[in-house]
Amino acid sequence: MTRKHMAHLLRSLNGTNSSTPLKVLQVAWTDLHKEDELPPIIQKLLKPSKGEIGFSLNEIVSLGNLIEFTNFPQSTVQNWVKRDVRGLIGSPQLGKKYTIEQAAMLFIVEDLKATLDFESIRKILTLVFNNIEDRTDDIVNPTDLYLAYASVFDQIHHQSLPSIKTADGSVNEHIDGFIKEECHAMLSTIDGIMEENLTKVLNVMIVSVLTVQAGFYQAVTKKYVKDALS
Repeated sequence: MTRKHMAHLLRSLNGTNSSTPLKVLQVAWTDLHKEDELPPIIQKLLKPSKGEIGFSLNEIVSLGNLIEFTNFPQSTVQNWVKRDVRGLIGSPQLGKKYTIEQAAMLFIVEDLKATLDFESIRKILTLVFNNIEDRTDDIVNPTDLYLAYASVFDQIHHQSLPSIKTADGSVNEHIDGFIKEECHAMLSTIDGIMEENLTKVLNVMIVSVLTVQAGFYQAVTKKYVKDALS
């Protein structure tokens, strides 16, 4: 699954996406014909649920490992929630289970880990996320942020990018400028951000896209190293 598909899935599970979870998955897996062809964690999520949907840490790991260019070991995630990003994620808020927003936060942390240390991650994310026990006071909801930068990354890697002529007549894709423009455009689709906070959210989005892009190149590099040494 692309990050954009996963973001839409999370939003469909909490009712903030107009599509149903199954419709999102049918787009993600275009050759899907039967629900029993889906991974076990997805089949479980599609079953009717009473009340708010929550995830065990194992389920978050299973979901995370469905995302392209992602390595999500459970032991690593356990260390994150116990120590490294405990102040960002908090304790399970649905009994022993984590909320959809907490799952999105862990996916965001995984992306930022491509280039940032935990101290930097904590500083970056506390710019836009406030009280971990109350998502209503965040500058932006974690699922909205995840969908926003995932959509820009999807545009870079799964869509056609415009080629721009530079002053000397050469053709240059200007990826950096394109990312900034697309992040700014996506920012306008997120409701409820006060004007004085727009720059904060924009910068966090740009950082997130760039780290995902860096993670992609790292994954490709490791693949070629493995091929060369095999």
